[in-house]
Amino acid sequence: MNKNIVVSVFFSIFFSFVFSSFFVTQFVNKSQETHIAQGVDSVSQGELDVVSAVALANNAVVSIVATKDVPILERFYEEISPFWGFGFSVPRLRENGTENREVGSGSGFVVSSEGLIVTNRHVVSDEGASYTVFFNDGTSLSANVIARDPNFDIAIMRIENSENKQYPFLTFGDSESLQLGQTVIAIGNALGRFNNSVSVGVVSGLSRSIVAGDGRGNAEFLEEVIQTDAAINPGNSGGPLLDSQGMVIGVNVAIAQGSGNISFALPAHIVQSIVQSVEEYGEIVRPFLGVRYTPVTSYIAEVKDLPFVRGVIIIAGEGGDSLAVMPGSPADRAGLQEDDVILKINDKDIDSSRSFASMLRSFSPGETISLTIFSQGEEKVVSVELDRFDI
Repeated sequence: MNKNIVVSVFFSIFFSFVFSSFFVTQFVNKSQETHIAQGVDSVSQGELDVVSAVALANNAVVSIVATKDVPILERFYEEISPFWGFGFSVPRLRENGTENREVGSGSGFVVSSEGLIVTNRHVVSDEGASYTVFFNDGTSLSANVIARDPNFDIAIMRIENSENKQYPFLTFGDSESLQLGQTVIAIGNALGRFNNSVSVGVVSGLSRSIVAGDGRGNAEFLEEVIQTDAAINPGNSGGPLLDSQGMVIGVNVAIAQGSGNISFALPAHIVQSIVQSVEEYGEIVRPFLGVRYTPVTSYIAEVKDLPFVRGVIIIAGEGGDSLAVMPGSPADRAGLQEDDVILKINDKDIDSSRSFASMLRSFSPGETISLTIFSQGEEKVVSVELDRFDI
């Protein structure tokens, strides 16, 4: 073969290879860039929602520190000589004044421009302590507890000397339309040291009923709580649970000991009604019906000859120590009597999914409700105007 022909063929193959490699490389790189760009756009949008929500909320989330004067104890040795010439020293403790120390911490969030703060009741349970709130920018201000709710683990605080001042605050969202799997964000003072720590998860359960304890023998029954797998740590109590728009859909209240990530939050619609009560009345008030009742069971249905097992029956205390219907109460004015069975409130059945007390708490004092009752073998509807009960 002619040498020139060989060289021409070689260069032809070489340039074809180079061109093909270049084309394939460009195609692969372009594909990778497109794939990466799509991935970044997809991930970034999800991250952007969380980042934006946190940015909106961060300045209104506070760390709460409780301080108190506590005794200073010092050790000394007392010389004891029970026998002449023989003695020994016994270690003792004695009080030597007091000092102001941190005795607790938790989280909270501002819910009005005037400086109202929501937190858990157990975070501010010590009535002899002083409380300081720390904002994300390092600002610290004194705050007073103005209401503690005995039915829910919620307390309301107010920043001292907050007149004519404006504070960043969070807005309540719709906790009654939450969906399983919905993204949620928790912010709080994790472990009492890491203020405004952020964790992200999903709604993993709705309308749970739990018994929450503080490890010191105190426990309470909580209904309608939101279950989430967002990491909640000691110190996060009282902090907000947010949706991806930065709206408060719950207040972090408890964790399941020994679990992976199972935490609970009080739903926003319950907490918001407490805040509105404090804003309107200066304290927490509840609607008052004025009856003593118990859920209808199979046993009660048999004893009372009822044709159903549902609702709550108005009943007096054992031995007559408490009346079934309080004289002069809304129930008394509406004609309710002992052994009447309340079946519905405003056409909503009373069943095991939600307690009668919880359903009543969703109304306001002065509001008129309709009760479907079974009385003396007949079903009828009565209207009741609820009174106000101060907690």
